[in-house]
Amino acid sequence: MSPSPQSEVDILIIGAGPAGLMCANALANANVNLRIVDKRAAKVAAGQADGISPRTIEVFQSYGIGERLLREGCQVHLAAFYDPGPDGGIQLSSRAPDVTAPSARYPFELALHQGGIEEIFLDSMRALGVEVERSTMPTAIEISSDESELADPTSHPVKVTLEHLGPNGTPHEEIVRAKYVLGADGAHSWVRKKFGISMDGEHTDFIWGVLDMVPDSDFPDIRNKSLIHSNNGSCLLVPREADRIRIYMQLADKDVLNPNTGRVDKDKMGPDQLLQVAQASLSPYSLHPSDGINWWTLYIIGQRVASKFSVNNRVFIAGDACHTHSPKAGQGMNASMNDAHNLAWKLAYVVRGWADMSLLSTYESERRKYAQDLIAFDKTFSTLFSGKPLTSDNIDGVSHEQFLKAFQTFGGFTSGIGVHYGPSVAVTDAHQSLASNLIIGERVPPQKFVRAADAWPYELQDLLPSDFRYKLLVFTGDFNDVLQTETVESMVKDLERPESFLTKYASAKSSRFDIITISKGKKEEVNFLQFPSLLRSHWSKVLIDDTDVTGSSGGKGYSYYGVSDKGAIVVVRPDGYVGTITPLDGVTEINDYFASFMKA
Repeated sequence: MSPSPQSEVDILIIGAGPAGLMCANALANANVNLRIVDKRAAKVAAGQADGISPRTIEVFQSYGIGERLLREGCQVHLAAFYDPGPDGGIQLSSRAPDVTAPSARYPFELALHQGGIEEIFLDSMRALGVEVERSTMPTAIEISSDESELADPTSHPVKVTLEHLGPNGTPHEEIVRAKYVLGADGAHSWVRKKFGISMDGEHTDFIWGVLDMVPDSDFPDIRNKSLIHSNNGSCLLVPREADRIRIYMQLADKDVLNPNTGRVDKDKMGPDQLLQVAQASLSPYSLHPSDGINWWTLYIIGQRVASKFSVNNRVFIAGDACHTHSPKAGQGMNASMNDAHNLAWKLAYVVRGWADMSLLSTYESERRKYAQDLIAFDKTFSTLFSGKPLTSDNIDGVSHEQFLKAFQTFGGFTSGIGVHYGPSVAVTDAHQSLASNLIIGERVPPQKFVRAADAWPYELQDLLPSDFRYKLLVFTGDFNDVLQTETVESMVKDLERPESFLTKYASAKSSRFDIITISKGKKEEVNFLQFPSLLRSHWSKVLIDDTDVTGSSGGKGYSYYGVSDKGAIVVVRPDGYVGTITPLDGVTEINDYFASFMKA
């Protein structure tokens, strides 16, 4: 028998769900040498996850794929809350905005089936020359125990044996040696199990039933997100693309489990029985599928977080492989894709030789804490959602006011906008007062400024694309003020010194930094050519804090971000999160920030 072929790759991604595809698409944009494999023969066709949070839409936009997502998805603006009425059926208690985070650029959720989301990634990757290798699964994985090899960023210390199924079903084996491996292979992750990583948390599992259909119904909120507490159980209704809806129902163990095996018995609870559960919960309103059930499933879910997200900073896990939670808050796929967004730029920097491997440790410290916070939120929300509603017969039940308050309190969390990363080599918590609303460790909120060259109102987030560059937002203050001009010119000299990070980490092929200048002043008076050339690498990179010519867009950006007339430098990471803030004379502090992980 001939030996298995061997190959090398910088990054091998196992699993082509939302987390794996987000990472693959990002790394393809960074021109990293990668491969992505999946045991499935084809992408998801229907069902699966479907809710996309406002922050995730921003992330898609940063990769240039947001417009298609917005075009194909169903926008969810309003949430309706139903509780038991006096006659035993449900009645409307209130309606409220679905997204309550005040700084959301997209103040709505999107619903689009997972296959549609995956297709957006697949098309983007295909244009960059990357395809998923399907019908391919790993059968063995090991990491070198040689410390010097593990410490060498150019080595390939992870050995993975892959089994490819040919068109006729014949398997053939390949041995891949990788610098890094990402296990994005779902809740039953093979990668996680191979390294003995435990899932910690509640042992209690909840059983959920899900139905997708085009409804024929007299329920008045059929096109709004509806959170329904009824005497017949709780359910969540979400409007979908193509006139569809999805209904999530929490089920009782006795209705679903086989008493002898303790396992889910799909013969006991199929789509017809699930429809009956949904119909009982929606009573007195009617609900019938107009053309049958499009998709259905049962699943058992526990609230758990992996004990670690990486092994020797060489093998990583992301998405459902490292955290599982209930579907009620719609966070599963969003958390998964944002795990990958967090990790991708760090992997790209290390593979390019731009950063020390220590940067990779921040993936676990940032995303595992987020996952733990998510589980804590999910427990609180789940308890309220699944609890019996407050009625005259059940005085200890969950009141509408309690539930609505929780829904709105957690709005920053469910939108993905309140995610906060603590101090690390990539987050230095200093000088927060210089830009009090650009929170260090959080994403840059949207704000329109006017381009100095052509008075075009421009969204600042669109000048912070996921292009693997650090962005320096230089708030110059009023450049026409003599003292302020001197301060800015002195800062430019500091940036041009040999020991400056701009000089020290200059890259011949592609720049690691992009400078965006934001000045106070009037569009009618500012000449963008008056700024030092370092602060205007391109005519489009000089902005003014003023309104557009109609007076309806832009303006008051300095006050919105909490920046004074003295200005500030805000360092924004490649993933759109604020890394650190300094005064205009604080270039040496920025030098120190980058010296902690960046390599010349």
